[in-house]
Amino acid sequence: MSASATVAVLDYGSGNVHSAVRALERAGGTVELTRDTETLLNADGLVVPGVGAFAAVMEALNATGAPRWIGQRIAGGRPVLGICVGHQIFFERGVEHGVTAQGLGEWPGEVTALPEDVVVPHMGWNTVRPPEGSVLFEGIEDERFYFVHSYAVQSWDFDQTIPAMAPPKVTWSHHGTDFVAAVENGPLAATQFHPEKSGDAGTQLLRNWITSL
Repeated sequence: MSASATVAVLDYGSGNVHSAVRALERAGGTVELTRDTETLLNADGLVVPGVGAFAAVMEALNATGAPRWIGQRIAGGRPVLGICVGHQIFFERGVEHGVTAQGLGEWPGEVTALPEDVVVPHMGWNTVRPPEGSVLFEGIEDERFYFVHSYAVQSWDFDQTIPAMAPPKVTWSHHGTDFVAAVENGPLAATQFHPEKSGDAGTQLLRNWITSL
């Protein structure tokens, strides 16, 4: 991989994503914030950001037709990275304030509220527990990352039905309960935390991802 790897950041109206664009550029990518389908399909890597409510993010994605070609990229082995709610929407569903919204269903599990007896949102720096062989966390296994969320996936039950495929690598963190902080699954990876707000450690994680493209 050279520093000229192209990274498309999906522009579908999800808040301020310019910090993610700048962080990806610092990490060595040639980055474009875009909603052009051809660019999003053909870039070396695609980043799906997301802030706010699960249902609202899914509504915005569906309005642009993004789920179809995000699925095309994943099926074709083209790398995709989700961030924050852009991580959550790759699970089966999200439940917020009694409202259930369907996610993209790439992974099993529900996004549900963190325990009532902890401060929410979970905002600030926290450690993570990456598995052996993680690509994203290579060299930064003991670093802290910046989280801002009140909901998370708190259990993982992946039915590995294809023995020839390596099982997903799941990274955990803890805030009142264990929750999924990141997943690496072939071309699809995602982080609950914000690497673009996580200082040098976040930049290195993005560099690790770009290097793998």
